Amino acid sequence: MNALSRTVRAELFRLRRWPAFWVTVTAWLLLNAMFGYVFNFVTYTSGDNSFSNEGQTRADVLATIVPSGVANTLPQGMPLFGGAIMMVLGAIVAGNGYGWGTWKTVFTQGPSRVTTMLGSMWAVVVLVAGLVVVTLVSDTLLALGVAGLESQPVTWSHPGDLLQSFGGGLLVMEMWALAGYFLGTLARSPAVSVGLGLVWALVIEGLLRGVGTSLQAVAVFTHFLPGTAAGSLIGSIVGAGGPDATPGLLDTLPAVRAVVTVAAWAVVLPVASLWLVRRRDVA
Repeated sequence: MNALSRTVRAELFRLRRWPAFWVTVTAWLLLNAMFGYVFNFVTYTSGDNSFSNEGQTRADVLATIVPSGVANTLPQGMPLFGGAIMMVLGAIVAGNGYGWGTWKTVFTQGPSRVTTMLGSMWAVVVLVAGLVVVTLVSDTLLALGVAGLESQPVTWSHPGDLLQSFGGGLLVMEMWALAGYFLGTLARSPAVSVGLGLVWALVIEGLLRGVGTSLQAVAVFTHFLPGTAAGSLIGSIVGAGGPDATPGLLDTLPAVRAVVTVAAWAVVLPVASLWLVRRRDVA
């Protein structure tokens, strides 16, 4: 346990001082702010509908960007956009260790491979959890800013709704980060793993779900995919369906099954990463 704790602290120290980590975090926070608040605020003040809220009244748009709407807005971008960025983060954390020769050095000098990889994955889990907290704080500050600019009363989301959104978003983001870590371990290359992850999250799963509308066997297969589970989980929290739904939100799986599937992936992926590391030599 002491070796694992030291490994986690060392990995956190490394990642906190790694420019790529801060670039990834900043990219997510900017995307979250733009799609969650900035575009909607511009739409509200201009009175023109955009691609993201076509058909909504100005009052409906305003309701999504004031404090009472934080619970609904917080997790909406996490199944697709946030998940893709977290997959990139996990992939570069694991893949760069091979590209730089870091893992080779650590594996030959100690601690054990399992301890090293567990510590690295725990560090990623901790950082992603912190990022979700920062996202919540950012959304709250943006919503307060909108309420102040538009002279709206400050009414907060129900604590239960906010906790549900936070927990669902955290589980989804952690799963995607661990998926990226697995790809980085599998490919042993940051570039290849990032490419594979983005193609899978943004293209392949969507194509499979499209084919599933015609082939029942493919539809059943997609029910077990991480993107379908993540989209269904967040969709069950904030609502999904319809032509104006946020990309990535689905109503394919019921809430309980979606939670179980996402949690299962969050367990299977790190186990698979550990198995790969123990199974093969570092080259």
